[in-house]
Amino acid sequence: MEIYVVRPGDSVDSIARALDANVELLIYDNQLVYPYELAVGQALLVNGYAGEADRAAAVSGYAYPFISPWVLEQTLPFLTELRVFSYGFTEEGALLPPNLGDDAWMIAEAVRFDAMPILTLTPFGPDGNFNNRLIHSVVNNEAYTANLIRNLLDAMGEKGYVGVDIDFEYILAEDRDAFSDFVRQVAEAMREEGYQTSVALAPKTSADQEGLLYQGKDYRALGEAADHVLLMTYEWGYTYGPPMAVAPINQVRRVVEYALTEIPASKIDLGIPNYGYDWPLPYERGVTKAATVNNVQAVRIAVEQGAEIRFDDVAESPYFKYTADGVAHEVWFEDVRSLSAKFSLMEEYGLRGCGYWQIMQWFRANWLLLRDRFYIRKE
Repeated sequence: MEIYVVRPGDSVDSIARALDANVELLIYDNQLVYPYELAVGQALLVNGYAGEADRAAAVSGYAYPFISPWVLEQTLPFLTELRVFSYGFTEEGALLPPNLGDDAWMIAEAVRFDAMPILTLTPFGPDGNFNNRLIHSVVNNEAYTANLIRNLLDAMGEKGYVGVDIDFEYILAEDRDAFSDFVRQVAEAMREEGYQTSVALAPKTSADQEGLLYQGKDYRALGEAADHVLLMTYEWGYTYGPPMAVAPINQVRRVVEYALTEIPASKIDLGIPNYGYDWPLPYERGVTKAATVNNVQAVRIAVEQGAEIRFDDVAESPYFKYTADGVAHEVWFEDVRSLSAKFSLMEEYGLRGCGYWQIMQWFRANWLLLRDRFYIRKE
């Protein structure tokens, strides 16, 4: 398996001839669209699946209940865990099922493909945003904590989940220790019944990092409490921020290196984004809103607009610019080069595995590359 970067004058036929590759497989693996036009600078995965990997990885992916059944079926062979997004809760600890569809079919599909169905727990308020008032209420009240744990255990038995993933964000600094204790109590109760617990961690680079996203997360305490953790190493480039890589490898590395001072590598999963953003320019803080694009779609935009895809050597991420209807745009996304850099980081530090936010869109080249580097640890 290799990665080829398209040059001026290339075609799928000329690339296949030069690399002794099957042209139909080249088209299929890279989800090229007839008449198979290419963008200069586009990274292609060549020669499909090379052989048996000798390193194991646990692989999780978040998905909403309205995921395409076809996409889920294609993805599940590559997953250790399917994290259903998401269950909520009230201030008193009542459990709220997903409001975007029934999750029963997803659990059945996960079991069919020998992937563990995981209940993702989030503190979403009525507006659909993370609500630290809900967190504060539950983690500081023993009765509410006990109620939520009972309800989670009931859901495990009734629905067929085998674990819970705690994805709480914007935790108040004053609730830091109470939240850590909450995770400990959940994990202990889950283990007693044979279930597992994971926790999603904001991408910190130091213990005393300031900011609402970071101050409520104690890496060491949470790493000790949970069975494993997910580093949410994405969203440097985000919907309302300035144009930049979603998961620049230089920043991702800083998070991993700090996490390893607090948590064993065998408990750490690296977060990987399965999307990119298209920003209209000029960027104006508080006004500009980027559109989310999937990685295949990003390349199609470059092809259609005649844009050359460039690669930032520091962020190790692809990007391009184009103008449409008089409006300039800048697009950052993931390709097999940026994903390869993340897989190399996993290997370098011996991490447990990786977790995708999210798997709603199918990016075949990602999964083929992952399978070339690791075999999936079906636990």
